[in-house]
Amino acid sequence: MSQKATIYRMVMKEHICPFGLKARDLLRREGFDIDDHWLRTREQTDSFMEEQGVDATPQIFIDGTRIGGYDDLRQYLGKPLPDPQAVTYQPVLAVFAIAGLMALAASWSAFDTFVSVQAIQWFIAFSMCMLAMLKLRDLESFSNMFLGYDLLARKVVRYAYVYPFAEAIAGILMIAGSMIWLAAPIAFFIGVVGAYSVFRAVYIEKRELKCACVGGDSNVPLGFISLTENLMMVGMAIWMGLYAAL
Repeated sequence: MSQKATIYRMVMKEHICPFGLKARDLLRREGFDIDDHWLRTREQTDSFMEEQGVDATPQIFIDGTRIGGYDDLRQYLGKPLPDPQAVTYQPVLAVFAIAGLMALAASWSAFDTFVSVQAIQWFIAFSMCMLAMLKLRDLESFSNMFLGYDLLARKVVRYAYVYPFAEAIAGILMIAGSMIWLAAPIAFFIGVVGAYSVFRAVYIEKRELKCACVGGDSNVPLGFISLTENLMMVGMAIWMGLYAAL
């Protein structure tokens, strides 16, 4: 026999509580019979919270016992709770995965094959542009984190603000295959400086820092992935510089 769950959640014209929807979905997937109560106004919501002695919604009850909010429900059901402070490589791996798929799709469209030298070049260039976009979402936060380890930015603070634009310009020009005389030196310079800065901070000074590669609000640890990003730019710059010279 299925357990009975009751959920009180905000469903208003101007706001539908996302945690209420998540709680309802979780309960359904766990096989509960759900009595779904909508709190349609701010006054109704405030009255419910005062009556229950709580300061947030949704509130979930199972077999008449109050469990609490969405996180409380996950804990009750033995589901893992997200840790906002936990380090993760997910953001940068997501960038590389999407950039890789975009490069394969572009190669297929242009050459009727997934496997091509151009696909590798596009993968690196797409990655550079996507990473630059993430940095430019919040330039101040990026610069604050970047200044923690980049050696050139510590000496010339404005470089922290220039870096994402330089990365984007180099990536865009490399996608176009145009003005390589400008794109290659830019990518080589920022890649070499970045690689040395990361190597020194992580492997020589043994510092535990967060990487600014996907912006200043990430929990990506500074290390191998960050070094790889910079070495990819250096390799791309050398390859395209030599190719353009031939």
